[in-house]
Amino acid sequence: MKRRSSNLVYHELIGLRARVLEYPDPSVKGFEGVVVDETLKTLVLENSSRRIRVFKENGVFEFTLPDGENVVIKGFKILGRPWERVKMVLR
Repeated sequence: MKRRSSNLVYHELIGLRARVLEYPDPSVKGFEGVVVDETLKTLVLENSSRRIRVFKENGVFEFTLPDGENVVIKGFKILGRPWERVKMVLR
């Protein structure tokens, strides 16, 4: 299944460009980078100068798909391990 705005919450996010739109910590808000790791509750974003780990549940993120489309997702929708989210499509 190809990554689209309608099904991105069911896909692995590693490798996508992401920006933190909303987050409780103001120093993280606006951070932009590539998703280099993903766990049950966190995303690790990295750019040329810094690497940060953010809790999914606390944020709102904008992901850029390979075709250039931007998708805004509330973090609680992507909670869980990537392989578990993929299984949710089948249910």
